[in-house]
Amino acid sequence: MNNAVTLNRNLVLLARVLERLDNSSEPVDAEQYRSVANHLASELSVAANDAGLLAVLQACPSAAELYENLNYQHAGLCRTSLDSAMSTEAAARAAIGKASQR
Repeated sequence: MNNAVTLNRNLVLLARVLERLDNSSEPVDAEQYRSVANHLASELSVAANDAGLLAVLQACPSAAELYENLNYQHAGLCRTSLDSAMSTEAAARAAIGKASQR
Protein backbone atom coordinates (compact mmCIF):
# COMPACT_ATOMS: atom_id res chain seq x y z
CA MET A 1 0.00 0.00 0.00
CA ASN A 2 1.26 3.48 -0.85
CA ASN A 3 2.17 5.38 2.34
CA ALA A 4 1.30 8.76 0.83
CA VAL A 5 -2.26 7.63 0.14
CA THR A 6 -2.57 6.14 3.64
CA LEU A 7 -1.22 9.32 5.19
CA ASN A 8 -3.72 11.49 3.34
CA ARG A 9 -6.62 9.23 4.30
CA ASN A 10 -5.53 9.21 7.92
CA LEU A 11 -5.14 12.97 7.90
CA VAL A 12 -8.61 13.51 6.45
CA LEU A 13 -10.22 11.01 8.80
CA LEU A 14 -8.57 12.44 11.90
CA ALA A 15 -9.37 16.02 10.85
CA ARG A 16 -13.04 15.10 10.41
CA VAL A 17 -13.17 13.30 13.76
CA LEU A 18 -11.61 16.29 15.54
CA GLU A 19 -14.13 18.57 13.84
CA ARG A 20 -17.00 16.37 15.05
CA LEU A 21 -15.62 16.34 18.59
CA ASP A 22 -15.22 20.13 18.61
CA ASN A 23 -18.77 20.62 17.34
CA SER A 24 -20.39 17.96 19.51
CA SER A 25 -23.42 19.01 21.53
CA GLU A 26 -22.64 16.16 23.93
CA PRO A 27 -19.75 16.16 26.42
CA VAL A 28 -16.59 14.71 24.89
CA ASP A 29 -14.23 12.40 26.74
CA ALA A 30 -11.01 14.33 27.35
CA GLU A 31 -8.77 11.32 26.75
CA GLN A 32 -10.50 10.57 23.44
CA TYR A 33 -10.12 14.20 22.36
CA ARG A 34 -6.45 14.26 23.39
CA SER A 35 -5.80 11.00 21.52
CA VAL A 36 -7.40 12.28 18.30
CA ALA A 37 -5.58 15.62 18.56
CA ASN A 38 -2.23 13.92 19.19
CA HIS A 39 -2.68 11.51 16.28
CA LEU A 40 -3.71 14.38 14.01
CA ALA A 41 -0.70 16.42 15.15
CA SER A 42 1.54 13.50 14.18
CA GLU A 43 -0.05 13.31 10.74
CA LEU A 44 0.20 17.07 10.27
CA SER A 45 3.88 17.06 11.23
CA VAL A 46 4.75 14.79 8.28
CA ALA A 47 2.16 16.02 5.78
CA ALA A 48 3.40 17.62 2.60
CA ASN A 49 2.56 21.30 2.43
CA ASP A 50 0.53 20.96 -0.75
CA ALA A 51 -2.94 21.52 -2.16
CA GLY A 52 -4.26 18.42 -0.38
CA LEU A 53 -3.20 19.73 3.01
CA LEU A 54 -4.61 23.16 2.22
CA ALA A 55 -7.95 21.61 1.27
CA VAL A 56 -8.13 19.69 4.55
CA LEU A 57 -7.26 22.80 6.56
CA GLN A 58 -9.88 24.87 4.74
CA ALA A 59 -12.56 22.23 5.27
CA CYS A 60 -11.73 21.53 8.93
CA PRO A 61 -11.17 24.66 11.05
CA SER A 62 -10.20 22.58 14.10
CA ALA A 63 -7.40 20.92 12.14
CA ALA A 64 -6.35 24.31 10.77
CA GLU A 65 -6.11 25.71 14.31
CA LEU A 66 -4.04 22.72 15.42
CA TYR A 67 -1.79 23.11 12.36
CA GLU A 68 -1.32 26.78 13.13
CA ASN A 69 -0.43 26.04 16.74
CA LEU A 70 2.08 23.39 15.66
CA ASN A 71 3.73 25.83 13.24
CA TYR A 72 3.48 28.99 15.31
CA GLN A 73 7.24 29.24 15.87
CA HIS A 74 7.74 29.57 12.11
CA ALA A 75 4.90 31.78 10.97
CA GLY A 76 2.86 33.01 13.93
CA LEU A 77 -0.86 33.07 13.34
CA CYS A 78 -0.39 32.25 9.68
CA ARG A 79 -3.92 30.95 9.03
CA THR A 80 -5.88 33.53 11.04
CA SER A 81 -7.32 36.39 9.03
CA LEU A 82 -6.15 39.82 10.07
CA ASP A 83 -9.72 41.10 10.61
CA SER A 84 -10.52 38.21 12.92
CA ALA A 85 -7.27 38.63 14.86
CA MET A 86 -7.80 42.39 15.22
CA SER A 87 -11.40 42.07 16.42
CA THR A 88 -10.35 39.42 18.92
CA GLU A 89 -7.58 41.68 20.22
CA ALA A 90 -10.00 44.63 20.50
CA ALA A 91 -12.48 42.48 22.43
CA ALA A 92 -9.72 41.31 24.77
CA ARG A 93 -8.58 44.88 25.40
CA ALA A 94 -12.15 45.96 26.13
CA ALA A 95 -12.64 43.08 28.56
CA ILE A 96 -9.34 43.84 30.31
CA GLY A 97 -10.25 47.52 30.54
CA LYS A 98 -13.67 46.73 31.94
CA ALA A 99 -12.21 44.31 34.49
CA SER A 100 -9.56 46.82 35.61
CA GLN A 101 -12.23 49.47 36.32
CA ARG A 102 -13.80 47.28 39.00
